[in-house]
Amino acid sequence: MNPPILYVGTKLVVAEPMTRGTYSAYRGQPTLVAESGEDPGYLVEYRDGGKPNMPDRQGYVSWSPADVFERSYRVASGLPFGVALDALKLGERISRAGWNGKGMHLWLNKGSSETIPPHGPTQQLISGVDVRLFDLGDTGTITRLPNINMRAADGATVTGWLVSQTDMLADDWCVLP
Repeated sequence: MNPPILYVGTKLVVAEPMTRGTYSAYRGQPTLVAESGEDPGYLVEYRDGGKPNMPDRQGYVSWSPADVFERSYRVASGLPFGVALDALKLGERISRAGWNGKGMHLWLNKGSSETIPPHGPTQQLISGVDVRLFDLGDTGTITRLPNINMRAADGATVTGWLVSQTDMLADDWCVLP
């Protein structure tokens, strides 16, 4: 038998407090004799994969004991930067409560690639970049690397936002709906 492997994960879940008995009734299942229906816990809905297993939910639903859930998850506000960054990598928008501009937030641009067309009458790439910026005869691919962008207070986009030490050390980050 192989030794167990330690895993660390980041998940965004929707949860609501619910006893084991209430969860069992919701699922139409009996509470096991060895379990107490009064055990505190949470109905947990995973929306990042898997088919919904209840008709009134968007994601896969399970139940977690309160102590296990509360050690694993925290409310998606008042977060340290590292946790917010993990959410950003999952495609969520993040912001700081301490930012004074309404609507300011960050998002991840996952990057892209584009083939350089043969030089000729069309002098622009799909992105609008002039092909003459590249060496004649270059027929490779242009790759734009992933980057973090910001919606500034005036609504403008800041491409390639850089985190400050103040932002990195702040614990007021939140995941936006």
